[in-house]
Amino acid sequence: MNPENIVYRTAVWIIPLVIAIVFHEVAHGWMAKWLGDPTAQEERRLSFNPLRHVDPVGTVILPLGLAIAGAPVFGWAKPVPVIAQRMRNPRWGMVAVALAGPGMNLLLATGAAIAIGAAAALSGGVQPTGIAGFVLANLFNFLLVNVFLAVFNLLPMPPFDGGHVVEGLLPRPLAAQWAKIGRFGILLLILLLVVVPMIFPGADIVGRIVGPPAQAVIGWFLALAASIA
Repeated sequence: MNPENIVYRTAVWIIPLVIAIVFHEVAHGWMAKWLGDPTAQEERRLSFNPLRHVDPVGTVILPLGLAIAGAPVFGWAKPVPVIAQRMRNPRWGMVAVALAGPGMNLLLATGAAIAIGAAAALSGGVQPTGIAGFVLANLFNFLLVNVFLAVFNLLPMPPFDGGHVVEGLLPRPLAAQWAKIGRFGILLLILLLVVVPMIFPGADIVGRIVGPPAQAVIGWFLALAASIA
């Protein structure tokens, strides 16, 4: 397997991304069910079948384009349906549901770090090639993708999970106003990630806001891997 091959480069990013976002969404559904809302289960979204979670743009087109371009790969899946009113405590239930997704990504990143450390220990420090190299590349990118998704989704604005956390913490009158912003969540996302960087090339919002904390967390996980190796 040639790491410079475009199919190889795409696969080692898309596979980790799809797994990460599917687990992220299922975690939201699991938490909602545990807190009294079985909507995700009723709509068969508590499944690890990627086809049930695929968003044509966020799961396929955007990540594929970024992988081909050699840019950092990210994306999203169709949100798992959650009805707050069905939960025993709707307000705090939504906060817990929102945090479950990033929490799952950090748990997966921990597993990836342990696996990377174990692989390094077994290989004796020799860089693996072939199938083993492909698996290790997927593990490393799996760690990166999960950390990025966790930090990115904790941004305190709609439609991110961090926005739902803010809504739960605000006094009820302000929370109602804050929730209205969520109607324009996708437009805000496109504005921040696409339009603003096109108009102001130096305004790398993702790099400036998400990059530093993500790099710090990645450093912690790599230190964990090194301690195991």
